[in-house]
Amino acid sequence: MHSVTCRHVFSPVCWTSAEADHLSSSTSEMFHQASGLDSRKIRRGRFNFRPCGAKAALGLGPTSSATFMKERNTSKVLSSLVTDPSGRSILSAEQKVYDVVAKQASMLEEQQKRGASLLDVHPGSSTIGSPELLKEAYERCGEVCAEYAKTFYLGTKLMTPERQRAIWAIYVWCRRTDELVDGPNASRITPTALDRWEERLEDIFQGQPYDMLDAALADTVSRFPVDIQPFRDMIDGMRMDLVKSRYNNFDELYLYCYNVAGTVGLMSVPVMGIDPESKASTESVYSAALALGIANQLTNILRDVGEDSRRRRVYLPQDELARFGITDDDIFAGVVTDKWRAFMKDQIRRARMFFTEAEKGVVELDKDSRWPVWASLMLYRRILDAIEANDYNNFTKRAFVGKTQKLLFLPAAYARALVSPPSARQQIFSRLPSFHPYTDPTTVTYSPSTKARRMKQLLSTVCATAPP
Repeated sequence: MHSVTCRHVFSPVCWTSAEADHLSSSTSEMFHQASGLDSRKIRRGRFNFRPCGAKAALGLGPTSSATFMKERNTSKVLSSLVTDPSGRSILSAEQKVYDVVAKQASMLEEQQKRGASLLDVHPGSSTIGSPELLKEAYERCGEVCAEYAKTFYLGTKLMTPERQRAIWAIYVWCRRTDELVDGPNASRITPTALDRWEERLEDIFQGQPYDMLDAALADTVSRFPVDIQPFRDMIDGMRMDLVKSRYNNFDELYLYCYNVAGTVGLMSVPVMGIDPESKASTESVYSAALALGIANQLTNILRDVGEDSRRRRVYLPQDELARFGITDDDIFAGVVTDKWRAFMKDQIRRARMFFTEAEKGVVELDKDSRWPVWASLMLYRRILDAIEANDYNNFTKRAFVGKTQKLLFLPAAYARALVSPPSARQQIFSRLPSFHPYTDPTTVTYSPSTKARRMKQLLSTVCATAPP
């Protein structure tokens, strides 16, 4: 199942055996084409890479087909519920995730008490690599982001350079992680490979990257107060994809959505920052970021029902399907019925509730960071509209937002990004540009600020390159 970042590109560089060749070849080629990365430049000495063999990252040794399948089939099935010794559920997924959110918020608040802001970049030169090489690494991340998430990438252009680069690095790691179980070689990935990928993550946070793209993330986490837990949880989401193709109820699905998408929000808040004028609690901002990830993933699931069914996967709550009289066979048949329409209306309603919850936190982010988040939120919410426009046929019709329409979201998202937290809102309203989302943005009159001039120039360029 696709995560919030859609199809991801995984480019393993260091492995341990020849078996890794079949796993990395196609995705490495795809990634290098997208990013312009020359694998010959990835060698020890240019960055502080951990010494390893040519293919040591995931440690996949020679494995017979029987052993390979046994490892996958006997892996522990992850449940969204923590149980006591008798098997009785004692902790729901929502409670479990809330504990993570509370911990993340508490860590940032502790940093504030020590006299640091929520977004103080650590001073001093990086120990990961030279400035020139890190600049190249971040540029590669930006190229991948521009290739696979153009609307979001354009939204990052008004962020400060430090935040922009950090978000690109996080984005690329998430893409590579998702591609492990959702890419063309996903059938070859074992739980052991994911364990090795998590070990590689631990090395990144210890300042020991394996390749150029890892180096960008290692530098990011050395400069921003980013915690490792959401990254670990995303890998847990990949583990769920290896062993689960059904979700009994929404509680189980909620944990999956958190792991593969809600984690992205928790990773991003320390980089994007909170508006100094915000009166909201740090925990509420994290909760809203989580809600946006959940909403985006639920939207992905509803959009991809047909595609997933052809892989014999159903990412919909089984108990809710049963309540509407729908079976897996009905989904595999791919026929839109009144029962299916009623079920989809209920699922879309829930996804929109999460989007509404997410909106409460976007306005609390630092003013330089709101634009890409609003653009993402508005784009994904429009996918739900497209499903409805297709008469809920997500079996054979793919709901999407056209390129021109995506670009037209940018000025609307920018207008919303100008709205500061409630405590400062009265001062901001007088400076808001007044235009409809579909008004020609090049005709908008902006206040004479440097950011406004940059925005108008960027939108003019976007509109000039958009298809008719």
